This record gives sequence, C-alpha cells and structure tokens, in this order.
Amino acid sequence: MGKTYERIDGRLRKFIEDQPIFFTATAPLAEDGHVNVSPKGRSGTLVVLDELTVAFLDFGGSTAETLAHVRENGRITLMWCAFTGPPTVVRVHGRGEPVFRDDPRFAELIGRFDPTADGSALRCIVLVHATRVSDSCGFAVPLMEYREDRSMHAEFFDRKTDEEFAAYCEGKPYIPVSVDGLPALPLPLPPRP
Repeated sequence: MGKTYERIDGRLRKFIEDQPIFFTATAPLAEDGHVNVSPKGRSGTLVVLDELTVAFLDFGGSTAETLAHVRENGRITLMWCAFTGPPTVVRVHGRGEPVFRDDPRFAELIGRFDPTADGSALRCIVLVHATRVSDSCGFAVPLMEYREDRSMHAEFFDRKTDEEFAAYCEGKPYIPVSVDGLPALPLPLPPRP
C-alpha cells in the first residue's frame, strides 16, 4: 500500500538518488493546454538539497514545456520507478521554480551538483519545493537492466560554443514559448556565470 511522508529522508532519499531516470509532469492552467511528461536521465543531474527540496539541471532540447508550465503556475510532479530491486514508485508533488543563468542563486546551486554532470546546453536549474511526498507499490513496473547513459545529447551540444547554443535556442520555435504559447526560456540566453 502507498504511503505519504513528511519529508524526503533516509530510505526515500537513497532511493531517489540511486535511480538512473526520473520523469517530470507539468501542465498549463488552460483546460485545453498540453500536459507534458519528460524523462530526465543524465547521471548527476538531480540532487536532494534538503528534506523538502529537490533540484535538477534543465538542458537544451527541442522544447521547453517544463519551464513554461513551471513559470506559469509552478505545479510539477517528479516520479521515480524501481526497474531493479524491490518494486517501488516514488512521487514528489510540489511547486517548481526555474533558476536561470542570470539568477544570483545559479552559481551556488550549480556547485551542489556533481561537476561532471554540468555540461554544455545547461539552460537553468529547476527547484522543486515538495508539498506531497508519497510512494506506491510499483508491482506493474517491469524489471529492466540499466546499462549506461546515452552520450549523444552531451556530444551534440559539446560541439557548440555557448554562443552557438544561444543561437540554437533562438532558432527553435518551442524554446522561447511553449506549444500553447506560454513564455518558456527567456531569450537572449545570458552567458554562464
């Protein structure tokens, strides 16, 4: 049976930190807006900052739906599934907050992540302030083996300078705004601090 928890500590924290992949779920306020679910999986790109705060690195891609929804209404859910070991699913429901490159907190927060996780195409850090922490059985989650991170994303963006990455962001229609027209990544992209 599922349980709710007051905080992310002990067993829950270890479970979250041990998973090679997690999922983000967000939605706009508009009834006809697009719900978004995104997989996140580059090693070292998520940290539990304290018992009620999780942070993850947001890297470049073809859209910025998570950022748009968090900017509009803050609602976000993170989910981790055990694909090995005991069947478990953990969810952190909360309020998301993007910390962009020009935010004074950016430099201190980036220092909380594994230095090897920080790389090209980093757009911002997303803070998630937990309002509900829960787990459930995960009996229907398949058993799968993790082999390794894919390197294609990092390799693609590592070939770009920061200026080229900024131009890439400006050239994609759903990076400055979401598919529903909500403000997403503020442009022009400020340089890294």
